[in-house]
Amino acid sequence: MSANLRRAGLTGAAALTAVLALAVPAAAHAEVEADKAQALAENVTLTFVSEAESASAGFREVRVVLPEGIAPADVSLGKAPKGWSLKVTADGYVVGGPALRTGVDAEYQVKVRQLPDADEVAFKTVETYSDGEISRWIELPEDGEEAEQPAPLLKLKAAAPGATPLAPSPSASPTPSPTPSAGATLSTNETTAAEAGEKKDDDGSSTGLLVGGAIAAVLVLGGGAWWLVKRRASVTGG
Repeated sequence: MSANLRRAGLTGAAALTAVLALAVPAAAHAEVEADKAQALAENVTLTFVSEAESASAGFREVRVVLPEGIAPADVSLGKAPKGWSLKVTADGYVVGGPALRTGVDAEYQVKVRQLPDADEVAFKTVETYSDGEISRWIELPEDGEEAEQPAPLLKLKAAAPGATPLAPSPSASPTPSPTPSAGATLSTNETTAAEAGEKKDDDGSSTGLLVGGAIAAVLVLGGGAWWLVKRRASVTGG
């Protein structure tokens, strides 16, 4: 075989390999499965798997943005790596804990109160490694094209006959009105007591003045009467 033919063969093989590589869809590095992948299904267990990619660190936490129709309060943690817990956020939840070993996938389960009435639901996922590295799997397919960093996507069967959406979960209790602090209450009581004391003192002073005035009047009147009696006796004797 001539050198030209050999080069042509190698070039053709390389081109074929490139075409096949482009034809294969990008591998999902974060996936989700359900034990009941059906619209409006209740008490559904979702299993999430985040594939480890770092060669030097392990997963520390996984944050998920829930799709419309699933409230954060309607999600509870099932199986998870040892020491991991779930924290509800405004738009989803965070599952995390002690860092996993390097190369170990993060796999956990959550239970959802009810799936929404939809054909498919996406769970945008952000993974954080122990060294601070972050992987974002948040992109959605557009116009049938595969996303480079696709969000975990769950396709749902049509809802069962008669299935209906559950009533919304009770909202959080309203924030109670601020109550006076102990110090403020104490100050109010002290002020009231002080005012009462001042009033009492004022009443006592007024009473004392009245009593003193009455005694003085009695003494004056008594003295005047004694002088008048003495004067009459003097006149009579004279």
